[in-house]
Amino acid sequence: MTDAPLPFRFETLRTELHGDHVLVVTLNRPEVRNALNTLMWEELLALWTHLDAEPGPVRCIVVTGAGEQAFCAGGDLKERNGMTAEVWRHQHKLIEREYRAMIDLHLPVLAAVNGHAFAGGFEIMLACDFAYAVPAARFALTEVTLGIMPGAGGTQLLPRAVGERRAREILLTGKPFSAAQAFEWGVLNAVCEPADLLPAVLEVAQTIAGNAPLSIRQAKKSVRFGMQMELQTALRFEAETYDHLVDTADRLEGVAAFNEKRKPRFIGR
Repeated sequence: MTDAPLPFRFETLRTELHGDHVLVVTLNRPEVRNALNTLMWEELLALWTHLDAEPGPVRCIVVTGAGEQAFCAGGDLKERNGMTAEVWRHQHKLIEREYRAMIDLHLPVLAAVNGHAFAGGFEIMLACDFAYAVPAARFALTEVTLGIMPGAGGTQLLPRAVGERRAREILLTGKPFSAAQAFEWGVLNAVCEPADLLPAVLEVAQTIAGNAPLSIRQAKKSVRFGMQMELQTALRFEAETYDHLVDTADRLEGVAAFNEKRKPRFIGR
């Protein structure tokens, strides 16, 4: 891997380019199990905002955590200890902007969950398009045990992944569950041994990055917004997103490559 071609450096994130088009983003505070402090939220927001506007060579993103214990333990409660209500609300506005930017990002985002994902860390995983994890990983939305509630998509994204009744149980008990349960309930796409996790996710990311970038963008957009619509409206929206691809150079290249029995060379136009 090489350093990512980004216009800024981070203190709480590590960014590396794998191959030509896959960006690996590592939550990099292993001494506190990659807990999210204000600076990390600021840096994540800056990263998603930049990549959405100027992706450069990046076509797919993989998010993982530093170390072997945790993907992300959630919000940094030591930083939050003693916060006034005003400062807490101000910080949460930042958090809301970060998660919305991540969810709305036109690039695919995959999670390689190398350890536990609790509270806001679990919500980061839920904001990804899909996720793989190690067998030892555990997951929880623990906010109700702290006098708050999930406020970064947990009450909305979790029911869409596992169903409403299962989500209520997870949300209202705050109890952790295993990677095997997460896979069974649809939170995870696969469970991988630790040594195999990042290579497996990178292989999938490379496959995605090798497909037509505009097609990936439109397909993700169609799922993202179509899931919020009733079926007939969603089908019309799908047709409109499809139509945007008809005049693209990549559509011509894809058909030509198929007929010439060669690998297509997509350029994102």
